[in-house]
Amino acid sequence: MAGNTLTVDALYSATVYDHDGDKIGKVEDVYLDNATSQPEWVSVKTGLFGSGISLIPLERASLSGEHLTVPFEKAKVKDAPHHDPGRELTETDEDDLYRYYGIASSGGSVTGTGVTGRTDTRTDRTDTVGHDTSGPNTDDAMTRSKEELHVGTETREAGRARLRKHIVTERVSRTVPVSHEEIVVEREPITEANRGAALSGGELTEEEHEVTLYEEHAVAAKETVPVERVRLDTQTVQGQETVEAELREEVIDLDTDAGVDPVRRDRR
Repeated sequence: MAGNTLTVDALYSATVYDHDGDKIGKVEDVYLDNATSQPEWVSVKTGLFGSGISLIPLERASLSGEHLTVPFEKAKVKDAPHHDPGRELTETDEDDLYRYYGIASSGGSVTGTGVTGRTDTRTDRTDTVGHDTSGPNTDDAMTRSKEELHVGTETREAGRARLRKHIVTERVSRTVPVSHEEIVVEREPITEANRGAALSGGELTEEEHEVTLYEEHAVAAKETVPVERVRLDTQTVQGQETVEAELREEVIDLDTDAGVDPVRRDRR
């Protein structure tokens, strides 16, 4: 017989492993000893596509979290006499199973906790259509969820721009008109009009007459003058970007035993 540490709730959440650590399957149902109301057997689906139900005794089984280890090989459990979950487990069936597993019979009868038509001796189960095999009972429905994509925008720094001023040199040329003076020698004959001026000096003398000549040269002067003002500003330009993401969605599949014909109803 199993110990008190193997509670019904804990067993319904457990997965069965053989003594070598190979997974046998999840617990489908728990059978109680009618005399002590203690868990005596658990059932798992075996065979092709889980077409059969194998019962495993909880004698010498140990539970750690959701890890239920039994002292048998996976192949032995798979080849055990299969039990139809729609049929009562008789004392003869139980004796055959004890004999197959090589352990002594408890001498009492057992009752399944989750098979239709049997007396449910559990007082702590929620009276629902089914039960959660993966965790605590919730209600009679499974919620299907999916991820949705919500997009928006965020503002972040894309770069900076700045104005810098430096000096460049350019060689330019301009043409300027210039003038200069040249010496002109004029000779005129002595006439009555200029005779007086001509005889005003000595008869024979040595003289020197000088004339200063002038000329223009091109000169350049530089002046710094403002030409324009430059400033930085920003403008908003509209564009488009594509955002891609992988969205996950839960899918609920129906898995039934052979002979179970479901009726589908859509309440939407």
